Amino acid sequence: MFRTFTLAAAAALTLGSMAAADIVIESPYARASGMGAIAGAAFMTIVNTGEEDDRLVAASSNVAERVELHTHLIDANGVARMVEVEDGFAVPAGRSHALERGGDHVMFMGLKEPFAPGETIEVTLTFEKAGDMTIEVPVDTSRAPMGQGMGG
Repeated sequence: MFRTFTLAAAAALTLGSMAAADIVIESPYARASGMGAIAGAAFMTIVNTGEEDDRLVAASSNVAERVELHTHLIDANGVARMVEVEDGFAVPAGRSHALERGGDHVMFMGLKEPFAPGETIEVTLTFEKAGDMTIEVPVDTSRAPMGQGMGG
């Protein structure tokens, strides 16, 4: 029975979606910043199918010393820098919020081991109303780099 559930859960993750309450996570993937990387990031689309606004307020994982919600800001000189978003990301009712390269994302700092393509990492997303949602995020280093078809 447990094995059947595990296989069904794995199949659902392969399809790229997982739901908890009114929150659905679509197309999650993670990348490290290069060989021997000490940092990485996860990207996904968060869909709120409910009738109430919600907010992603935190993320956690045992793959890194610290996990934070980050975004990219452009300073007055046109230089992009990553900053922590302490208030999290709003996910309005009936809408979605994309976590994508060059924008909002889940940041892993102090990786305990490099992310290996084809493996998965476990990440717990904490929502203001929906609560905790643990997802398996595939490591995919083949996605287009910044400026080549994805948001950054």
